[in-house]
Amino acid sequence: MTIHKEGYKSILITVIIFAVINLLSFYFISYSTPWLSWLIFILTLGLTLFIVSFFRIPARQLTKNENQVICPADGKVVVIEEIIDEEYFKGKRLQVSIFMSPANVHVNRNPLSGEVVYSQYHKGKYLVAWNPKSSTENERHSVVIRYPKGEILVKQIAGALAKRIVNYLTVGQKVEQGSELGFIKFGSRVDVLLPVGTKVNVELNQVVQGGVTVLATI
Repeated sequence: MTIHKEGYKSILITVIIFAVINLLSFYFISYSTPWLSWLIFILTLGLTLFIVSFFRIPARQLTKNENQVICPADGKVVVIEEIIDEEYFKGKRLQVSIFMSPANVHVNRNPLSGEVVYSQYHKGKYLVAWNPKSSTENERHSVVIRYPKGEILVKQIAGALAKRIVNYLTVGQKVEQGSELGFIKFGSRVDVLLPVGTKVNVELNQVVQGGVTVLATI
Protein backbone atom coordinates (compact mmCIF):
# COMPACT_ATOMS: atom_id res chain seq x y z
CA MET A 1 0.00 0.00 0.00
CA THR A 2 1.14 3.52 -0.81
CA ILE A 3 -0.19 7.00 -0.07
CA HIS A 4 -1.64 9.09 -2.90
CA LYS A 5 0.08 12.39 -3.68
CA GLU A 6 -3.20 14.26 -3.09
CA GLY A 7 -2.95 13.27 0.56
CA TYR A 8 0.51 14.62 1.42
CA LYS A 9 -0.66 18.09 2.47
CA SER A 10 -3.78 16.88 4.29
CA ILE A 11 -1.84 14.22 6.20
CA LEU A 12 0.90 16.67 7.17
CA ILE A 13 -1.66 19.17 8.50
CA THR A 14 -3.48 16.40 10.38
CA VAL A 15 -0.27 15.14 12.00
CA ILE A 16 0.69 18.67 13.09
CA ILE A 17 -2.77 19.22 14.62
CA PHE A 18 -2.55 15.82 16.33
CA ALA A 19 0.84 16.68 17.82
CA VAL A 20 -0.17 20.17 19.00
CA ILE A 21 -3.44 19.03 20.59
CA ASN A 22 -1.81 16.17 22.46
CA LEU A 23 1.18 18.21 23.64
CA LEU A 24 -1.23 20.80 25.07
CA SER A 25 -3.38 18.04 26.55
CA PHE A 26 -0.36 16.37 28.16
CA TYR A 27 0.93 19.65 29.56
CA PHE A 28 -2.36 21.12 30.87
CA ILE A 29 -4.74 18.18 31.45
CA SER A 30 -2.91 14.90 32.03
CA TYR A 31 -1.86 15.65 35.61
CA SER A 32 -5.32 16.65 36.92
CA THR A 33 -7.54 14.60 34.59
CA PRO A 34 -5.52 11.79 33.01
CA TRP A 35 -8.58 9.96 31.62
CA LEU A 36 -9.57 13.03 29.59
CA SER A 37 -6.07 13.33 28.22
CA TRP A 38 -6.17 9.68 27.13
CA LEU A 39 -9.59 10.19 25.54
CA ILE A 40 -8.30 13.14 23.53
CA PHE A 41 -5.31 11.07 22.43
CA ILE A 42 -7.46 8.13 21.29
CA LEU A 43 -9.92 10.35 19.39
CA THR A 44 -7.24 12.39 17.63
CA LEU A 45 -5.23 9.25 16.81
CA GLY A 46 -8.34 7.68 15.27
CA LEU A 47 -8.92 10.77 13.14
CA THR A 48 -5.29 10.80 12.01
CA LEU A 49 -5.38 7.13 11.03
CA PHE A 50 -8.64 7.71 9.14
CA ILE A 51 -7.10 10.56 7.11
CA VAL A 52 -4.06 8.41 6.28
CA SER A 53 -6.33 5.51 5.29
CA PHE A 54 -8.47 7.75 3.09
CA PHE A 55 -5.53 8.50 0.81
CA ARG A 56 -4.33 4.90 0.56
CA ILE A 57 -3.62 3.15 -2.74
CA PRO A 58 -3.75 -0.61 -2.12
CA ALA A 59 -1.63 -2.96 -4.22
CA ARG A 60 -3.89 -4.53 -6.84
CA GLN A 61 -3.68 -6.53 -10.04
CA LEU A 62 -5.49 -4.18 -12.43
CA THR A 63 -7.77 -5.61 -15.13
CA LYS A 64 -6.76 -4.78 -18.70
CA ASN A 65 -8.93 -5.79 -21.67
CA GLU A 66 -9.70 -3.71 -24.75
CA ASN A 67 -13.17 -5.25 -24.97
CA GLN A 68 -14.17 -4.32 -21.43
CA VAL A 69 -15.01 -1.15 -19.51
CA ILE A 70 -13.47 -1.33 -16.04
CA CYS A 71 -14.98 0.36 -12.98
CA PRO A 72 -13.37 3.79 -12.55
CA ALA A 73 -13.91 3.88 -8.78
CA ASP A 74 -14.34 1.82 -5.64
CA GLY A 75 -17.79 1.77 -4.07
CA LYS A 76 -21.31 0.46 -4.57
CA VAL A 77 -23.36 0.49 -7.78
CA VAL A 78 -26.41 2.68 -7.10
CA VAL A 79 -27.79 3.39 -10.59
CA ILE A 80 -28.16 1.37 -13.81
CA GLU A 81 -30.61 3.11 -16.13
CA GLU A 82 -31.14 4.83 -19.45
CA ILE A 83 -30.99 8.62 -19.28
CA ILE A 84 -30.98 11.58 -21.66
CA ASP A 85 -27.55 13.20 -21.61
CA GLU A 86 -27.83 16.95 -22.21
CA GLU A 87 -24.17 17.76 -21.69
CA TYR A 88 -22.32 16.03 -24.51
CA PHE A 89 -24.16 13.28 -26.40
CA LYS A 90 -27.53 15.10 -26.57
CA GLY A 91 -29.37 11.80 -26.56
CA LYS A 92 -29.97 8.51 -24.77
CA ARG A 93 -27.14 6.85 -22.86
CA LEU A 94 -26.89 4.01 -20.39
CA GLN A 95 -25.78 5.37 -17.02
CA VAL A 96 -24.00 3.32 -14.36
CA SER A 97 -23.25 5.16 -11.12
CA ILE A 98 -20.88 4.17 -8.31
CA PHE A 99 -21.30 5.69 -4.85
CA MET A 100 -18.05 6.19 -2.92
CA SER A 101 -18.25 6.32 0.88
CA PRO A 102 -15.52 8.05 2.94
CA ALA A 103 -14.13 4.57 3.72
CA ASN A 104 -13.53 3.67 0.06
CA VAL A 105 -10.32 4.09 -1.91
CA HIS A 106 -10.79 7.42 -3.68
CA VAL A 107 -8.41 7.36 -6.62
CA ASN A 108 -10.34 7.28 -9.92
CA ARG A 109 -9.04 5.29 -12.90
CA ASN A 110 -9.57 5.38 -16.66
CA PRO A 111 -12.12 2.68 -17.51
CA LEU A 112 -10.58 2.04 -20.93
CA SER A 113 -7.79 3.17 -23.23
CA GLY A 114 -8.35 5.91 -25.77
CA GLU A 115 -8.15 9.64 -26.45
CA VAL A 116 -9.69 12.39 -24.33
CA VAL A 117 -11.98 14.44 -26.59
CA TYR A 118 -13.87 16.43 -23.94
CA SER A 119 -13.00 17.70 -20.46
CA GLN A 120 -15.22 20.15 -18.60
CA TYR A 121 -15.55 21.29 -14.98
CA HIS A 122 -18.97 22.45 -13.76
CA LYS A 123 -19.67 24.43 -10.60
CA GLY A 124 -22.71 23.28 -8.68
CA LYS A 125 -24.39 22.19 -5.48
CA TYR A 126 -23.33 19.62 -2.87
CA LEU A 127 -26.38 17.37 -2.68
CA VAL A 128 -25.87 13.92 -1.16
CA ALA A 129 -24.23 11.75 -3.81
CA TRP A 130 -27.07 9.19 -4.02
CA ASN A 131 -29.59 11.92 -4.93
CA PRO A 132 -30.48 11.49 -8.65
CA LYS A 133 -30.17 15.25 -9.17
CA SER A 134 -26.51 15.16 -8.11
CA SER A 135 -25.54 13.99 -11.62
CA THR A 136 -26.68 17.27 -13.17
CA GLU A 137 -26.79 19.79 -10.31
CA ASN A 138 -23.72 19.05 -8.16
CA GLU A 139 -20.18 20.26 -8.70
CA ARG A 140 -18.70 17.82 -11.21
CA HIS A 141 -16.05 17.18 -13.84
CA SER A 142 -16.89 15.32 -17.04
CA VAL A 143 -14.48 13.73 -19.48
CA VAL A 144 -15.20 11.84 -22.68
CA ILE A 145 -12.81 9.12 -23.84
CA ARG A 146 -12.96 8.03 -27.48
CA TYR A 147 -12.05 4.42 -28.19
CA PRO A 148 -12.15 2.44 -31.48
CA LYS A 149 -15.84 1.48 -31.09
CA GLY A 150 -17.23 4.77 -29.79
CA GLU A 151 -17.12 7.15 -26.82
CA ILE A 152 -17.93 7.00 -23.11
CA LEU A 153 -18.35 9.82 -20.61
CA VAL A 154 -16.96 9.59 -17.06
CA LYS A 155 -18.34 12.10 -14.57
CA GLN A 156 -16.76 12.78 -11.16
CA ILE A 157 -19.42 14.23 -8.87
CA ALA A 158 -18.95 16.05 -5.57
CA GLY A 159 -21.21 15.12 -2.65
CA ALA A 160 -22.23 16.51 0.71
CA LEU A 161 -18.75 15.82 2.13
CA ALA A 162 -16.63 15.97 -1.02
CA LYS A 163 -15.50 19.53 -1.61
CA ARG A 164 -12.70 19.00 -4.06
CA ILE A 165 -12.59 17.18 -7.38
CA VAL A 166 -9.19 16.62 -8.97
CA ASN A 167 -9.03 15.61 -12.64
CA TYR A 168 -5.76 14.93 -14.47
CA LEU A 169 -7.01 14.63 -18.05
CA THR A 170 -6.80 17.16 -20.89
CA VAL A 171 -8.30 17.17 -24.37
CA GLY A 172 -6.07 15.37 -26.86
CA GLN A 173 -4.39 13.25 -24.20
CA LYS A 174 -3.99 9.52 -24.85
CA VAL A 175 -4.88 7.49 -21.76
CA GLU A 176 -4.30 3.89 -20.73
CA GLN A 177 -6.91 1.68 -19.09
CA GLY A 178 -6.31 1.61 -15.35
CA SER A 179 -4.14 4.75 -15.20
CA GLU A 180 -5.22 7.58 -12.89
CA LEU A 181 -8.07 9.78 -14.06
CA GLY A 182 -8.36 11.85 -10.90
CA PHE A 183 -9.26 11.93 -7.21
CA ILE A 184 -12.30 13.03 -5.17
CA LYS A 185 -11.77 14.00 -1.55
CA PHE A 186 -14.06 12.64 1.17
CA GLY A 187 -16.82 10.63 -0.44
CA SER A 188 -18.82 11.10 -3.62
CA ARG A 189 -19.92 9.42 -6.83
CA VAL A 190 -18.73 8.57 -10.33
CA ASP A 191 -21.10 8.17 -13.30
CA VAL A 192 -20.22 6.30 -16.49
CA LEU A 193 -22.35 6.98 -19.59
CA LEU A 194 -22.26 4.09 -22.06
CA PRO A 195 -23.88 3.56 -25.47
CA VAL A 196 -27.43 2.22 -25.16
CA GLY A 197 -27.41 -1.55 -25.55
CA THR A 198 -24.02 -2.05 -23.91
CA LYS A 199 -23.82 -5.29 -21.89
CA VAL A 200 -23.47 -4.29 -18.23
CA ASN A 201 -21.56 -6.76 -16.06
CA VAL A 202 -22.46 -5.33 -12.63
CA GLU A 203 -25.69 -5.29 -10.63
CA LEU A 204 -27.37 -2.76 -8.37
CA ASN A 205 -25.86 -2.66 -4.85
CA GLN A 206 -22.82 -4.62 -5.99
CA VAL A 207 -19.56 -3.59 -4.31
CA VAL A 208 -16.89 -2.90 -6.93
CA GLN A 209 -13.18 -2.11 -7.07
CA GLY A 210 -11.76 0.63 -9.25
CA GLY A 211 -9.43 -0.66 -11.93
CA VAL A 212 -10.40 -4.28 -11.18
CA THR A 213 -14.14 -4.99 -11.54
CA VAL A 214 -15.49 -5.29 -15.09
CA LEU A 215 -18.28 -2.72 -15.50
CA ALA A 216 -19.37 -3.56 -19.05
CA THR A 217 -18.46 -5.39 -22.23
CA ILE A 218 -18.07 -3.39 -25.45
